[in-house]
Amino acid sequence: MSQWNPTARLSYWAFHANRRPSYMRFAYLQLGSDAAAEAAVDATFDSIMHEWLRMLHMDRLDAYAWTILKQRLVDRQRASSAGPEPMHVTAFEAALKEAHADRYEVLADTIRFYSAVSRLAERQRDAVLLRYGLQCTPREAASVMGVDEATVRSQLGQAHRRLARLLDASAGS
Repeated sequence: MSQWNPTARLSYWAFHANRRPSYMRFAYLQLGSDAAAEAAVDATFDSIMHEWLRMLHMDRLDAYAWTILKQRLVDRQRASSAGPEPMHVTAFEAALKEAHADRYEVLADTIRFYSAVSRLAERQRDAVLLRYGLQCTPREAASVMGVDEATVRSQLGQAHRRLARLLDASAGS
């Protein structure tokens, strides 16, 4: 990085500052712990830094960075396969936040929802987790994923239809 021109350095740190918060939240949903999320996101930005000068010439820099993040998450999940599923950890957290509701019912519904989400195609799952798990707008999700907003809306529509079928099937069993 010391050999980079000031514009390249500034653009990298601007990208880092802009994307790190959403990458951390997404990684936490996938990995279930702050330490694991931080390690995965740090590894992501290390990889991005090594590729940054080449990435600056890409049409879809955000999409490439998202791909790197996704790979680091897979690497991290493989390295630590013990313990509860991260989405189940998130389900427990959701149940604890619902003070006015039956926590067991919230927990069961949330686990059922995340179980159905885990059965979606990867892009649909990403769009759903960003939109509903992290409360991103479709535009924000598109920006994070490095795709067009119309693509996110399409993925969400497909995911809604698939989730409806999956949740109807699981409610009937």
